[in-house]
Amino acid sequence: MKIFLAKDAGYCFGVRDAVNLAYESAEKYGDVYMLGDIVHNENVIKDLNQAGAKVVSSLDEVPDGKPILFRAHGTPIETWSDADKKNMNIVDATCPLVKEIHEEAVKFAKEGRKIIIIGDHGHDEVVGISSQVDDAIIVSNTDEAMKLRKMKRVGVVTQSTQTIENVQAIINILMTKVFDLRFVNTICFPTKRNQSQIKELSRECDVMIVIGSFTSANSKRLTLLAQEINKKTFQITCADEIKPKWFDGANSVGLSAGASTPDSIINEVLKRLKSINKNSKEMIYG
Repeated sequence: MKIFLAKDAGYCFGVRDAVNLAYESAEKYGDVYMLGDIVHNENVIKDLNQAGAKVVSSLDEVPDGKPILFRAHGTPIETWSDADKKNMNIVDATCPLVKEIHEEAVKFAKEGRKIIIIGDHGHDEVVGISSQVDDAIIVSNTDEAMKLRKMKRVGVVTQSTQTIENVQAIINILMTKVFDLRFVNTICFPTKRNQSQIKELSRECDVMIVIGSFTSANSKRLTLLAQEINKKTFQITCADEIKPKWFDGANSVGLSAGASTPDSIINEVLKRLKSINKNSKEMIYG
């Protein structure tokens, strides 16, 4: 059985930098406190907690003198303001590409445009983007886009992990409703690259495995993209969830992982796949 591992599976640079910064900060300060999960992966959060990087739900839970780490997804502007007022030591782990989305939204607002964010309601990243401007409209799908009223001037940005297909479908509808529409495609490059690889793998492989937390938006999207092409697609969070019967009669397996999946879990999955089929051969795809 051939195992094709997507070349860019797993951590994107923004997540890798954020996680490394959390470990470094915990070592430097003894403890560091994260306002919410730094990334959407339970295994990573568990390991960070053991290293001294602890999750809290509010600034008030951070002990005096201890640093607060703002996560990769971005943090609402009100939280930044509150932390500044408390003179807290802020460790900024925000992904640079997320910061660019904030900047694009602010530019549109300064032009007097209504801001539309194509993204998931309540997602950490989307909450952070919407906080940068007043009364942003969040649209997650074409049904919501169809219900919008007609508008004169609009600026559109996207959550970094959206699928190109969803964004294109929504933009097509917005073009019928907005007189002066400006759109910046803020789907990040790692997302575009991973989505492209998984589509290609899904066409070429008998079985597809996506590794990622079910709380991870980009992992779930990779799974959905693969399932549209290959019905034998399975999402797992770790190697223990693999079922040997999935590979009955399979000659090839495609493997990818969400942007918050660490290398260690990917390697464990590879090891498990090779134990199921002793004649397996691993190859990098992409």
